[in-house]
Amino acid sequence: MNTEEKQQVIELCQELIRQKSYSGGEQQAAGVIQRAMKQLGFDAVNTDRYGNVVGCIRGKRSGKKLLFDGHMDTVPVPEESAWKYPPFAAEIHDGKIYGRGASDMKGALAAMIVAAGRYAKGSRDFAGEIDVAGVVHEECFEGVAAREISRAVKPDYVVIGEASMLNLKIGQRGRAEVVVETFGKSCHSANPEKGNNAVYQMAKIIEEIRGLSPTSHPVLGKGILELTDIKSSPYPGASVVPDYCRATYDRRLLIGETPESVLEPIRKLCGESMAKDPSLHVKVSYASGKETCYTGAEIRAERFFPGWLYDRSEPFVQNVLAQLRGMGYDPAITQYNFCTNGSHYAGEAGIPTIGLGPSREDLAHTTNEFIEIGQLTNAVDCYDGVIQALLKDAAGKGSVG
Repeated sequence: MNTEEKQQVIELCQELIRQKSYSGGEQQAAGVIQRAMKQLGFDAVNTDRYGNVVGCIRGKRSGKKLLFDGHMDTVPVPEESAWKYPPFAAEIHDGKIYGRGASDMKGALAAMIVAAGRYAKGSRDFAGEIDVAGVVHEECFEGVAAREISRAVKPDYVVIGEASMLNLKIGQRGRAEVVVETFGKSCHSANPEKGNNAVYQMAKIIEEIRGLSPTSHPVLGKGILELTDIKSSPYPGASVVPDYCRATYDRRLLIGETPESVLEPIRKLCGESMAKDPSLHVKVSYASGKETCYTGAEIRAERFFPGWLYDRSEPFVQNVLAQLRGMGYDPAITQYNFCTNGSHYAGEAGIPTIGLGPSREDLAHTTNEFIEIGQLTNAVDCYDGVIQALLKDAAGKGSVG
């Protein structure tokens, strides 16, 4: 990497971190990305109805389309005073850039833009198309805004830039939010026998759900089903027996699991319980959510984000691995432990997808989040290697230093 590119990626990463971009408020980060892409010579820079920014660089000949996916939004900073360095200042200390989103994942997004920019500056004598997407609302709805991108771009390959220490990720467990509701009859708590306490109903169902055996996969592990919250109504319920209770479960999804197959054992258990006890009234479904994008558009989704996994012997995986090794890198092939936009690209759309990003996975969402500058600059080279591997005859790019 030459000195100019190194400075470019550091400064772009810093500028992105300085833009507070919580989900639904990504407009300032989007503006930074648009300007950077135009300055680097991208052929087209477009913004869709959700506010996703997609920049495109076209080769002189037709070929495969390679999409780099990096989300612009971050989780909030609950207490800025708890940070060693200001979370939106992007200060550099001891070879690290500090700030919210440094690892998750503005560093990767900056590296993707600079790596693609190498090809914008060259002769364009390659077959295919390079697209880089700055994506909204990933922290709320993994893969939902990405649906809009894949419809527009129609990529042949996707690279997810979530942190991986520049190792190759070929899969992940998905995520669903399962809602269990019980319905009772309200009455004065001084005469509870006249009502039907929905919380007591829920307590019975919770104990029975705990007895369900989780699904499992030899690589991805267990399809965990874990209770995450419980609410009753009316609340507060002073002197009132609650007539409604809602419990939410986090379900980690394995490959091949469908919305129907995940709910089936829970619904069966609840049905059997209701058959034994006519006073029980239980409903099982998925949580759904809606948020407003910075464009004013509404984004909504049922909270079911599929898992995905490719075999390490897949040609596109091996091509990338061989290219990176030839460049002096030695990435391991593993899986993400968390959910990503790959839930759409690979899990829903079946598009060949890998994860490759700078920095440590365990820095995401943490106080004093940072990215090492060495990881950031190496990511530019690694993304260039991916382009060479998947757009086989990529040539005529700018200097790689």
